Amino acid sequence: MQVTPYMYLIVLPMVFLASTVDAIAGGGGLISLPAYSLAGLNYDFASGNNKFSSTFGTLMATIRYYRSGKLMVVPALIAAIAALPGSWLGTRAAMALGNRVMQIFMLFAIPVVGALVLFNRKTAEESKPVTKRQYPLCVLIGLVIGFYDGFFGPGTFLIVLFTHLLGMDMVTASATAKPVNLFSNIASLATRIAAGNVLFALAFPAMACSVMGGWLGAKLALTKGARLIRFVMLGVLVLLTVRLAMEWLA
Repeated sequence: MQVTPYMYLIVLPMVFLASTVDAIAGGGGLISLPAYSLAGLNYDFASGNNKFSSTFGTLMATIRYYRSGKLMVVPALIAAIAALPGSWLGTRAAMALGNRVMQIFMLFAIPVVGALVLFNRKTAEESKPVTKRQYPLCVLIGLVIGFYDGFFGPGTFLIVLFTHLLGMDMVTASATAKPVNLFSNIASLATRIAAGNVLFALAFPAMACSVMGGWLGAKLALTKGARLIRFVMLGVLVLLTVRLAMEWLA
C-alpha cells in the first residue's frame, strides 16, 4: 500500500490527540483507530498501525508516571504479565470471530461503568497499599483486561477496576494501568506484525506523535488530578457508546 500525504495529514494530529487522551484515562484508540480507517486503511492494517503507535505512546506515559512516584510497580507488573496471554487470546479471537459478541456485551456494560464513574465520587484520596493477598486479584484483572484490550479496545475499564477493587486513587490507578496496557499492546502488536498488518512508512511518524502525546497526557493527569481523569473517562465512555451504536445500526 502506498502512503500518501493525505494519510499523514489525517493520521498524525489525531494520533497525537489520541495518545494524550490515552495517557490520561485510556481509550485513545477510539480517536486513532477511526483516523487510520479514514486515511484508507482496512481494519487489519488500521488495527496493526494503531497498536504500533499506541504502544510507544503508552511506553512514554509509563516512564513519565514511574518518574512521578505514582505508579505501583509490583501490582502493575503482576497484572501486566497476566495481560500478555489474555491479550494474545483476545487478539486471536478478534481476528477469527470479529467483534459482534463483544459489541452486544459492551452495550450493557458501558452504562454500568459510566454510572460508577459519574456517581461514585468517593474514590480514595490516597491509595491503600496492595497486599500479597490481593496479588491473585491483580492476576485476574490483568487476564480479563488483556483479553478485552486485545479483542476490543479501550483500557479505561482498567482504571475503574483498580480504583474499586484495589482501593487506588484516580491518579495512581491511571499510572498503574499504563504498564498493563503496555504489555497488552506489545503482545497484540507482535501478533499484528507477524500477520503483516503494519504499514511502517506510516507507523513510524505516527509513533513519534504518539510519544509526544503520551508525555503530555501523563503530565496533565499528574498536575490536574482526579477531576480531569474522571472527566476524560466519561468522554471516552460517551465516544465508545456512540461508536457501538453506529456499528450496531450500520
